[in-house]
Amino acid sequence: MTTNNSARPATCSRSSKQSLNIATMVTIFLAAIGPSLNGSSTPHPSFRVEVTGHGRPMILIPGLASSGDTWKSTVEHFKGEYECHVLTLAGFAGVPPITTPLLPAVDNELAAYIRDNHLEKPIIVGHSLGGNLALLFAVEHPNQAGPLVIVDSLPFLAGAWFQVKTLDEGKPMIESMHAYMGSQSLEQYEAYVRAGAATKYMATSPTDWETIKQWGLASDRKTVADAMYALLNEDLRPELGKITAPALVLGTWSGLHEQLSAYGKDAPREQFIQTFQAQYQNLCQLHFAMADSARHFIMFDDPQWFFAQVDAFLRDPGKMVQERGFDAPGR
Repeated sequence: MTTNNSARPATCSRSSKQSLNIATMVTIFLAAIGPSLNGSSTPHPSFRVEVTGHGRPMILIPGLASSGDTWKSTVEHFKGEYECHVLTLAGFAGVPPITTPLLPAVDNELAAYIRDNHLEKPIIVGHSLGGNLALLFAVEHPNQAGPLVIVDSLPFLAGAWFQVKTLDEGKPMIESMHAYMGSQSLEQYEAYVRAGAATKYMATSPTDWETIKQWGLASDRKTVADAMYALLNEDLRPELGKITAPALVLGTWSGLHEQLSAYGKDAPREQFIQTFQAQYQNLCQLHFAMADSARHFIMFDDPQWFFAQVDAFLRDPGKMVQERGFDAPGR
């Protein structure tokens, strides 16, 4: 997916001129303080933002049908050193949906948000679909992207899901999945979310699993279906060479391994590492680490491990990416 983004003459009496000047001054003043009051001088309907902390800017993007609260513990950890801009995407977790395609809208509007708020090369952290958005942003806007933290996300998700080598091979299955999701009534969608078939293996704690389901129930089903369709139709592998920022990629395998085992299939840890390694081979400045005890929501399941990896990376990204990490044992 490739995307890109007065004075009027007056004739009036002396008293009306005076009023006009006052009104003009008020307008100029409000325009000047607008960014500080609203977070941005440019509307960004494709996402809601909450800003916490102070220091170097850090943008945090959650995944499909997820709230910005995905990053609650992350913000607590980093807010003393980083200014955390936490997004919740339109149509997800109670944020009103938009009528235009979500992923390109987020890409374009995030570039405007960074520019209008004078955020110098912010760190961009993305989980799952948010990780794909972070990669896409770094491809499309390399001069605006700072270090990347990609949490359990692949540049060619359809390849892993459907065991295909190209997007064309996966098209029939992608179309079939989108048609099924699009045909669901509201009642069917809500029953599917409550059953948790898609989320059961994403977090270990029943409380966290319930939270994820509640976010799904508060999400717009059309937005979810269309965003998943767009994500599966994305193959960023050939574009990764355009990324100039260093990246930390964190993977998981235990949750999906358990899910596959329930269906009588076995996928060893090494197979998951090989998938990450193959898909990220074109990303030059990369360090990879595999979480062995955490499921998909690493920041929920093993926050200490998550923070240790991110802290080490942000202290010296250039040094960290000197070792790609695919051959390292789990830590």
